[in-house]
Amino acid sequence: MSTPTPADAVAFQYPRRRPNVGRARQALRRQLALWRVEGEVADTAVLLLSELVTNAMAAKTAPGREIRVRFELSGKELRLEVADASDEKPQLRNAGPQDESGRGLALVNALADAWGVAPRLGVGKTVWASLVLPEVAAP
Repeated sequence: MSTPTPADAVAFQYPRRRPNVGRARQALRRQLALWRVEGEVADTAVLLLSELVTNAMAAKTAPGREIRVRFELSGKELRLEVADASDEKPQLRNAGPQDESGRGLALVNALADAWGVAPRLGVGKTVWASLVLPEVAAP
């Protein structure tokens, strides 16, 4: 993969408040439009980001900690990253029909071409997911 130029990666920080899940989705949609990534792959990327940001919002951290989202387009790979200040690693769960939560990572696992968790510089972790794009138009 080539090294991304500044236009190929963007990052945002948000306070850990529920409305910022929607703001992160909007930021991704705007960036995907600039990159000319659309259709089903764009919808899948937005769903993946929504799940990752929702998990970060729910992570057990000290009050006032922000989350960081980062989108990177490199060749035919779109990478979404969400960092938070919690060291607690996300776990795939088998949510039952009566469970109100616990399906987010199962969706990520099913829809992403790859995903994982990496330590964050300092404190916390970064959860990432990637999609291989069928065709990427130059920005």
